[in-house]
Amino acid sequence: MNYIMLQDTFYIAALIGLSIPLGIYIYKVMNGQKVFLTHALAPIEKKIYKLMGTTIDEEMNATQYARSALLFNTVGFVFLFFLLVLQGIMPFNPEGMKGTSWHLAFNTAASFISNTNWQAYAGESTLSYLVQFSGLTVQNFVSAATGIAVLFALIRGFVLKQKKTLGSFWVDLTRATLYILIPLSFIVALLLVSQGVVQTFSPYKEVTTLEGGATQIIPLGPAASQIAIKQLGTNGGGFFGMNSAFPLENPTSLSNLIQALSILLIPAALCVSFGKAVKDSRQGRVIYITMMIFFIAALTIATLSEQYTAPIFDGVTFSGSMEGKEVIHGVGASALWATVTTAASNGSVNAMHDSLTPLAGMVTMFLMQLGEIVFGGVGSGLYGMLAFVLLTVFISGLMVGRTPEYLGKKVEPFDMKMVCLIVLAPPLLTLLGTAAAVVMPDSTSWITNSGAHGFSEILYAFSSMGNNNGSAFGGFYANTAFTNIAGGIIMLLVRFIPMTATIFLAGNMAQKKNVAAGEGTLSTSNMLFVGLLIGVILIIGALSFLPALALGPIADFYGTR
Repeated sequence: MNYIMLQDTFYIAALIGLSIPLGIYIYKVMNGQKVFLTHALAPIEKKIYKLMGTTIDEEMNATQYARSALLFNTVGFVFLFFLLVLQGIMPFNPEGMKGTSWHLAFNTAASFISNTNWQAYAGESTLSYLVQFSGLTVQNFVSAATGIAVLFALIRGFVLKQKKTLGSFWVDLTRATLYILIPLSFIVALLLVSQGVVQTFSPYKEVTTLEGGATQIIPLGPAASQIAIKQLGTNGGGFFGMNSAFPLENPTSLSNLIQALSILLIPAALCVSFGKAVKDSRQGRVIYITMMIFFIAALTIATLSEQYTAPIFDGVTFSGSMEGKEVIHGVGASALWATVTTAASNGSVNAMHDSLTPLAGMVTMFLMQLGEIVFGGVGSGLYGMLAFVLLTVFISGLMVGRTPEYLGKKVEPFDMKMVCLIVLAPPLLTLLGTAAAVVMPDSTSWITNSGAHGFSEILYAFSSMGNNNGSAFGGFYANTAFTNIAGGIIMLLVRFIPMTATIFLAGNMAQKKNVAAGEGTLSTSNMLFVGLLIGVILIIGALSFLPALALGPIADFYGTR
């Protein structure tokens, strides 16, 4: 246990230490300031704008910004859909993979453009190299860049005074991709290759095993380049069906640490960027502390549950629940990864979540059900958290009979309508999807277990899709027409309703003038506000999901004691 505590402490310290300089760098990039890569990348940036028919100083209002973001993602969806359906006649397909069914293509395209990366298939037996690197990997980059772009549109809404424009979506998208995601992915990919993560266009290899002389097919492919951006962009998914539990995707303890750090690195850094952008680092620090409190609490519960509530077999109690875990990672690294991947909207796994103890499984579910705001997705996690900040300010204002303010801007009825769309869309769609799946006649054939644990498998799946996470318990059979279609629709709605609402919230905020803080203005930069914010988040989460959790993991916990 001491080793696990040391590992977790080192992880948190490394995350904080790396996120601060990266956050400052991201702020400078998105603000158009010179950075050390400007000399090399500025000419490329200008050529990209010329190719797109835009300029670096283009300005868009909220409607134009939202239209551009939706149009860009629509084109990406259509391209990826047809790439999946037609992969059988495309090049870079050494294993002769056939095109997917239309409903699986719909689900996968919806999943990857929405930064969910939910996968109802095993990559090595379903997708060609072409789809992996030109379809999925590209969407890993641009979906993450879209989240960063929308976040900075919202930040400008808080900063600008009586302006009708928010910058340019195309400029924000380009800068986020070119200066942030590509360089970081290049570094992480090289580190992963150094640890033995596969990166090749060679066909699969047939080898003879050491035991019994049998033959085995070893899947290969250009994996490291996709794994790097899937973690950094909080996309998740996996090149291989076993995800980061597969030896060629995550072969060593160091590769495990690199990937786990990559998942939370940019979301944590964006808290620093936010503080710099609004010219008050305390505001970013409050959000960072709130996220970290949730993360540490969840990590503690998950680790203790996995270590001390292991199942008893034939009267023998084991120290730590190793079911569904790789020996190289053990209980500690598996619990850490499970917490990290569901705190962020990542969804990659290095252990079978279906084998987690009930309380650990509940923690991973609840982190998603909060709306993926405990660090959350790249960009989307922070703008989701800012919606909760505005909700907290609004509730506090009602309590004292004063018009609420945040960062010098009055929070008015239109703003709260947009906040409600951001906050309520994920839980509503999650519960609707779960309810629809449970009443389907074939639902019992989709789950591995019966009873409370079987319900948990369905609840987890729709919590994952309904919050753009992408992980799965593993005991839920997802590749059905119902799940593919319903899940695809949910993933699209839960991504683009809050995103569009965020852009219009930003546009409305930008048009307001600043108001001077008075004696009655609620401070949003102290620990009292941290407590208020945590309370509001827990109330929303508890009211939305406590009944469902009681039927699933809580009932499962008491049923296995």
